[in-house]
Amino acid sequence: MDNHKPSKDLFVPVDTTNDESDKITRPSLSFWQDSFIRLRKNVGAMIGLFVLIILTVMAIFGPYMNEYGEYDQDLSRSKMPPKVEGLGWLGMDGMLTDVQSADTLERAQEKALMRFNNQDEFIETEVLNDGSNGEKAEVQATYDVYAAKGMEENFWFGTDGLGRDQWTRTWIGTRVSLYIAFLAAAIDMLIGVTYGGISAYYGGRVDNYMQRFIEILVGIPNLVLVILMILILEPGILSITIALAIAGWISMARIVRGQILKLKNQEFVLASRTLGAKDNRILQKHLIPNVLGLIIINTMFSIPSAIFFEAFLSFIGLGLPTPMASLGTLINAGFQSLQIYPHILLFPAIIISLIMIAFNVLADGLRDAFDPKMRE
Repeated sequence: MDNHKPSKDLFVPVDTTNDESDKITRPSLSFWQDSFIRLRKNVGAMIGLFVLIILTVMAIFGPYMNEYGEYDQDLSRSKMPPKVEGLGWLGMDGMLTDVQSADTLERAQEKALMRFNNQDEFIETEVLNDGSNGEKAEVQATYDVYAAKGMEENFWFGTDGLGRDQWTRTWIGTRVSLYIAFLAAAIDMLIGVTYGGISAYYGGRVDNYMQRFIEILVGIPNLVLVILMILILEPGILSITIALAIAGWISMARIVRGQILKLKNQEFVLASRTLGAKDNRILQKHLIPNVLGLIIINTMFSIPSAIFFEAFLSFIGLGLPTPMASLGTLINAGFQSLQIYPHILLFPAIIISLIMIAFNVLADGLRDAFDPKMRE
């Protein structure tokens, strides 16, 4: 048997200092960092966020961009169409246009002139159909309102029936919608998350009693709550705020309860309890952070519903009292003269649509960003 030992020269140490395979090619990211990166890649969510930022800035500073106040009335400038220098191609040229039809061309022209009080020098008519083919004659009348009333200043969104500037009132109404949005988010975060977390964590009789209370509130429609608040108080933002505070957090509480019921028996909660952590620390530091993504998503989805709820109440006359402005009251005022003066309805409707679409698109983006299955 050969007991010869191999020479040490046969063993050469491997140089691993420049081995690229041992390097970490991807930086270590936390859950929130990774979610934010995926959110930035979502073009729709970023557009929605940008639109919300722009609308918020305009709601804050928009009413101060001209000299007209929210309640400044002047019947001599009532129902003025929008006019902005350089934006006439968008229809913001200070003109009112209407099409009248009749059995004869002369009668159609007469009706077109009567539509704008027969101010011939400020009205241009155009024959769309002379009636020679057996159909009714149609005449389009274009009325230069600013020239007829001798107005030198421009109203960017026009004026309403009382001569109040629509630009100022629209952005003040947007403030109300954004206030409702942030109010709904705060109620969901403070009341809904706390209530649902306590109910699920303690369970048993505590959970049973708390859920029965929620079922009582669910049985009362929000509209009934608002009417009760109006009877007790008076129509206004306070009544809507109290109604949302009473029942606006129920869906969030149920969602948080369901998630915490799944997490409270996990090993990390048991380890924290074994180490002597108190109940409030377990809820604040372990359970709530693990469902925070779902909380943010559902809050973003609940905001458009709250905005629509306020606009609906104002539209049917249960929201803000006159002459206070909200998007709902402005839409209601514009709806009454939609065919003749569509601009009174147009701009508030566009803004409330942008707010609700932007929140929904951003919520979709947040849902995809917080979903681990969407991770690349």
